[in-house]
Amino acid sequence: MKVNVHAVNFTVDRKLVDFVQVRMDKLEKYYDKVVSSDVFMKVEKTSDKENKIVEVKINVPGDDFLVKKQCKTFEEAIDLSAESLERLLVKRKEKVRSHI
Repeated sequence: MKVNVHAVNFTVDRKLVDFVQVRMDKLEKYYDKVVSSDVFMKVEKTSDKENKIVEVKINVPGDDFLVKKQCKTFEEAIDLSAESLERLLVKRKEKVRSHI
């Protein structure tokens, strides 16, 4: 799967990009028709500790899924986003399978 990582208001290091790639690649075992994904990582300038925002957009034929999470670390936000996307993709797969 093609994963595009976009960092807003900061520069992203290689380790975080690799983490995102590995986590997004795992989603393909839930629904193998995923075309690509866009991962937007933002740092909000607030005094709140949970200022890391991750938005993940997954493109599948005929649909797009968007998940947004806000956490203390990018890794935690990416994990939570991936878990939500797993549920969405499984639901999508079952829906497509029931129409056949």
